[in-house]
Amino acid sequence: MKRGQDQINAFLGRETEFEGKLTFQGTVRIDGRFKGEISSEGTLIVGETSVVECEIRCSRILISGEVRGNIVAQERIEIHAPGKVFGNMQSPVVVMSEGVIFEGHCRMQ
Repeated sequence: MKRGQDQINAFLGRETEFEGKLTFQGTVRIDGRFKGEISSEGTLIVGETSVVECEIRCSRILISGEVRGNIVAQERIEIHAPGKVFGNMQSPVVVMSEGVIFEGHCRMQ
């Protein structure tokens, strides 16, 4: 990762569970379970071991785990195997690698 705003500011590890509303600046990585709402002008990284059940609004979202809920990204959404998304996505740029699962609607403006 680059220095500055791309450094990870917070990390929810593999054995963590959190429920509520998360707002942040910079970059946050989730490898545990999260339920609720996430909003940020930064980057959200959803790790391979994570299960996220929430509405997400961020600038950039990188997904390798499981997301259940709608996603809105101002800049881009990237889904990498073995990532799974069950919900609608909206972003100007959407990248999906081979091997991901996506069930929902995708809107690129």
